[in-house]
Amino acid sequence: MELLEAIEKRHSVRSYEDREIDPAVRDELSAFIQQCNQESGLHMQLVLNEPKAFGSFMAHYGTFSGVKNYIAVIGKKSASLEERCGYYGEKVVLKAQQLGLNTCWTAMTYSKIKSAFQIDPGEKLCLVIAVGYGKNQGTGHKIKEPAAVARSEKPWPDWFSKGVQAALLAPTAMNQQKFTFILEENTVSLKAGIGFYTKVDLGIVKYHFEIGAGENNFHWTPSRHS
Repeated sequence: MELLEAIEKRHSVRSYEDREIDPAVRDELSAFIQQCNQESGLHMQLVLNEPKAFGSFMAHYGTFSGVKNYIAVIGKKSASLEERCGYYGEKVVLKAQQLGLNTCWTAMTYSKIKSAFQIDPGEKLCLVIAVGYGKNQGTGHKIKEPAAVARSEKPWPDWFSKGVQAALLAPTAMNQQKFTFILEENTVSLKAGIGFYTKVDLGIVKYHFEIGAGENNFHWTPSRHS
C-alpha cells in the first residue's frame, strides 16, 4: 500500500478487537518508531497489552473500547514539540495503516499510566495514538473546500492542489481543520489557526501535504519544522 492510498483508507477507529498485534507487524512498527525518534529527537514508545489508559470514564465518554495498545508521543519540551509530534506521529500512523492496523489520535480521553512508558527529565507526554485491529475501518470525516484552507495569487499548479487535497484528509482535533496554505511561486507556508492542538494538527497536515504534492515540487518557508 502506497502512502497516498494509506491516507485515503485511514480513518479514526475507536473500537478494537481483543487481539494481539502480529509479532512481525509489531517488530516492523517498533523499528519504524525508533527510526522516527532518531530523525526527530522525539521519544515515542509503543505500549502493548496495557488496558488501563483507555479503561477510564473519560475513555468511555470518548467512545473508546478494547484499546490495549497505543503509542505514547513524548518529546523534550520546546516551541516546536507539538508540531514535531504531529508530523512524526502521523508518519507512524500511516505506517501502521500500511501494516494493516487501525489508529486514532487521542488528546484527552485517556488516563496517564506512568508505569507504561518512560518520560525523561525535560520531556512531556504530548498525546497518545490508539493502535490495533479495529472492529471496523472507521468512516471519513467532513472536509472543507480546498479554497477555504489555501490561497495563491496565481492559478494553483496541479501539485499544490494534490497537496491540499491530501492535507484535507488529515485527522485534526475535533475535525477543526484550522490551517491555511499560502503559495508563492514554488514556496509554501502553512499557518495554524486558533484552537485546541492546532500546532499538532500543523505537523500532521504538513506530512500529508508533502505526500500529496511531492517534496521535489516545492519548499517550505521558513523551515519545515520551525
